[in-house]
Amino acid sequence: MESTIQSGLRKIGQRAGAVSLGVMTLLSLTAGSADAASWSSSISGAYPGFESHRWSDAGGSTNIQFTNCTDGTGATSAGVTLRKDVDWKVDPTYTTASFTNCFGGYNSTSSGNWGDHGSGSYYFAVNLGATYSDLDVRALTVTY
Repeated sequence: MESTIQSGLRKIGQRAGAVSLGVMTLLSLTAGSADAASWSSSISGAYPGFESHRWSDAGGSTNIQFTNCTDGTGATSAGVTLRKDVDWKVDPTYTTASFTNCFGGYNSTSSGNWGDHGSGSYYFAVNLGATYSDLDVRALTVTY
């Protein structure tokens, strides 16, 4: 009878260990999403070459989303370029995304995704090289 009790206790201990291992694995898989950071703002009257504020990124992808865009010049697209702030050098320019959907109305959004360019200080520029722009964005979110 004692061996039956010990055998039962061992099985309970093994199940508890398996459940604990499963919970720890699940927590470690979801912990990566907790590292993501973001900030939100708006833009009013952005001219060509307008630069956002800088943010410190430990590395990973970047997503920029604009909601409800209007331009006083009548333009229906905005070029959004991710840049890395590098001391004493020309800041690298990464792919420019053409945001057009956000010009479709109050809740219309456009977004761009940029891959990992390493850790550092980043910002985005709007309409680099344009001759004139008067861009308003009701809501913007940067997730990195």
